[in-house]
Amino acid sequence: MQALLATCFTWGVTAAGAACVFLTKQVSKIFLDSMLAFAGGVMIAASYWSLLAPAIEMSQGKGVPVWVPPLVGFLGGGVFMRLIDKILPHLHKGLKTSEAEGIKTSLQKTTLLVLAVTLHNIPEGMAVGVAFGALAYDLPSASLAGAISLALGIGIQNFPEGFAISMPLRREGLSRWKSFQLGQLSGMVEPIAGVIGAAMVLVAQPVLPYALSFAAGAMIFVVVEEVIPEAQRSGETNITTMSAMLGFAVMMVLDVALG
Repeated sequence: MQALLATCFTWGVTAAGAACVFLTKQVSKIFLDSMLAFAGGVMIAASYWSLLAPAIEMSQGKGVPVWVPPLVGFLGGGVFMRLIDKILPHLHKGLKTSEAEGIKTSLQKTTLLVLAVTLHNIPEGMAVGVAFGALAYDLPSASLAGAISLALGIGIQNFPEGFAISMPLRREGLSRWKSFQLGQLSGMVEPIAGVIGAAMVLVAQPVLPYALSFAAGAMIFVVVEEVIPEAQRSGETNITTMSAMLGFAVMMVLDVALG
């Protein structure tokens, strides 16, 4: 239930970002790319402080080298996202419909754009769900404050994500209401992934370090494969790089201060 509530919060922040489409139609591309880079920085920091570091702690005394569970889970998360990336039809912002990835389909460009954002909301929801599921075992490395800081960090970076999907849809000619609906729809997958992540670790405690590092690997895959390259397309690499560092710093402070 905590995982569901937390991921409903992150979904709500996505909707709040998408709602900015009611305020304006034109936004600087550099601004959108900077917001996306900021989100990438948050995801990188969350992958280590909220997921990998606790996974390493929980791997001690498991009868295998301490690095095995985080390594297996981390690489497994990357492979999982690569498979989804090859299967799910989606289109990254700024590309032509002919450059869509995944299984070939006749879906409209707007739908493909929404599916691209939905793709990297899956590991975000899963990460929050696993973090809250870990609380059931009362482990020193799993704290309520840490899980809340992760949900808060994901929520913060979901705002620019919702904004970054609804604004291009508006420029494509969709109405404000339709742009908002599709923008917030991209975050709907987070409560689903969050509940699945929490349920997965509640079934068996031994999978917990694997599940945490799995979510970290999935998020890093999304950042490297999609978020950072997409944010750099405007050519203003210095601005987007600093935005990513700012996002990293914000999440680091949140996790260290609250976790």
